[in-house]
Amino acid sequence: MTPAQQHAHDAARFTELVESASPGDWARPSPVPEWTALDIVKHLVEWSRAFLRGAGIDLPALDVDAGPAAAWKQHVTDIQAILDHPGGRVHSNPHTGDKPVDEAIDQFYTADVWMHTWDLAKALGREPDLGQDRCATVLAAMRPIEHLLRDSGHYGPAVPVPADASPQDQLMAFIGRDPAWRP
Repeated sequence: MTPAQQHAHDAARFTELVESASPGDWARPSPVPEWTALDIVKHLVEWSRAFLRGAGIDLPALDVDAGPAAAWKQHVTDIQAILDHPGGRVHSNPHTGDKPVDEAIDQFYTADVWMHTWDLAKALGREPDLGQDRCATVLAAMRPIEHLLRDSGHYGPAVPVPADASPQDQLMAFIGRDPAWRP
């Protein structure tokens, strides 16, 4: 898939969860320590909008607290518009270098939406399905850079799982989530 297609796919799956949440669901705990379901949405909206400044894109802030579903839908629309028409823009970051903006969004943001879909589903009491093949592929790519990933502070210590655990459970355990977590 192109970056625009991948985002449309992954964002749609996350949007389904956001739209299914009732007002009381936003305070539910999530598998991310000290985060609620609302914090997952806030994280995805806020960090990515700041991240895009590296490509000279300054999107207005959204009030996720006031309306998580409305803020998320606007955010998805904003990101999709950039991906649909990247216009040759380049994202510059001192840690990742220069990349076409659509590639940077795909690599860093869309992948985050995909993985946080698991967190939001769990917080809402649902069983997530990230796709076993995709989980296996991502895990295989992450294993060689485990030290770098852990040093970034974005991933917790790996959680032990049985050797025959599903690729999804192995991936979530690798990034520090307990696959058996329940709200």
